Amino acid sequence: MTAAPPRPAGGKDSTREPRGTGTTRRIWELAWPAIATNLLHSLVGLVDIKVVGSLGASAVAAVSTGHRVFFILQGVMMAITAGTTALVARHWGAGNRAEAERVTRTSLWMCMAFAGILTAPGVLFAGQLAGLFEGLDPETMALAAGFIRTISLFNVAFAINVVLGTALRAAGDTRTPLLIAVATNLVNVFLLYGLVFGHFGLPTLGVQGAAMANGLAFVFGALLTIGLWLGRVLIVRWGPTGGDFDRARVRQILHIGYPTGLEQFVFQAGLMTFLMIVARYGEAPYAAYSIGVNILSFSFLVGLGFSIAASTMVGQNLGAEDPDAAERSGWRAMFLSIGVMVVFGTIIIAFAEPFARFLIDDDEVVRLAVIFIWLLGSVQALMGIEFALGGALRGAGDTRFPLWIVFAGFFLGRIPLALVLAWLGWSVEWVFAALLADYVIKAIGLVLRFRNGRWKHAI
Repeated sequence: MTAAPPRPAGGKDSTREPRGTGTTRRIWELAWPAIATNLLHSLVGLVDIKVVGSLGASAVAAVSTGHRVFFILQGVMMAITAGTTALVARHWGAGNRAEAERVTRTSLWMCMAFAGILTAPGVLFAGQLAGLFEGLDPETMALAAGFIRTISLFNVAFAINVVLGTALRAAGDTRTPLLIAVATNLVNVFLLYGLVFGHFGLPTLGVQGAAMANGLAFVFGALLTIGLWLGRVLIVRWGPTGGDFDRARVRQILHIGYPTGLEQFVFQAGLMTFLMIVARYGEAPYAAYSIGVNILSFSFLVGLGFSIAASTMVGQNLGAEDPDAAERSGWRAMFLSIGVMVVFGTIIIAFAEPFARFLIDDDEVVRLAVIFIWLLGSVQALMGIEFALGGALRGAGDTRFPLWIVFAGFFLGRIPLALVLAWLGWSVEWVFAALLADYVIKAIGLVLRFRNGRWKHAI
């Protein structure tokens, strides 16, 4: 673990992150642990699909639906942590670590409160939430509702993991979250096999066992992270007491973060709308979409690693009053993200069929999953732009433009095109292809926004 350096009592620190951090080496230092963490989560996601895939396509569709609804409910947390990222990075770059730590604590209390509130709809209205996905058969919807109800009980633990991990990354420590993720996911996999199949003396719970395994892993990760935090092991410490609920700080976190919350809502609403169109073609296309996304997530989460690096470097350089370095780091992160995602995407496309066949033994689902992988794998360069420059804008506190560009991608591109193709009676493969318009719109918009430089004055 990374221990924090000594600090003067006044909160300001005489040591700052170096201004010349806009280099390839610095980006890799920040990105590779985040990439490894994301790939680990993705690998465990594939294990989830593999394990429940042995129970049939209905189980895969139920777990995918449950996860989708779960992350809709986390949109509020994403809003808060967007403010956490921008403010912690900005204060850390300026050398004001005491304020960065206050922001962390304030964000934690806010996220835990909202997570507790969000537990109620997940538990009480699980059936209605699962029912949003028309076209799923009653058995699949019942399984999905049980999954949603169970995993919603662990919202608070999930919030703790997200907030403290976000603060560490914003301060420039991406390695500690990796180590915590390794431990957490080992627990997750152990419980997954045990609770789904009844191994290790645990009860046989099937699909609900997957939800319980995920939730208990969240609890383990939260307890581990809090222990390290209170034990002064983490680079971001508890910090000076008092002022956690300062109105100005709360307002600033919400002002920066609420567009990201709306962005998550728009993204999830757009994705749910698209999946409802796909679900009308039957269970096989819906399961194929889920499997394809899980396989390609190895590439997506590489891009997310560069997004985290771009957010941290842009925020810290702006805090150190070096906007030129912030801009260089954003462009450099974009080119690295494009290069690495294209390599990953090419490999995944080449082995699409054996990867899909490994996850499920259903010829029609495999066929559609391979087509989906080919389509989405072809736009990895555009997704690389979205991840890196979207992260750079959020790190600068410019969270409104990513909201509008996500809206445009879905509701001016993907959704209208998919609806027209479905209305014309074209096959689901053409509906899958509608997502290409989404990524073209987003990539063009983000490049133009980053070039005009308005994000440098977002805070």
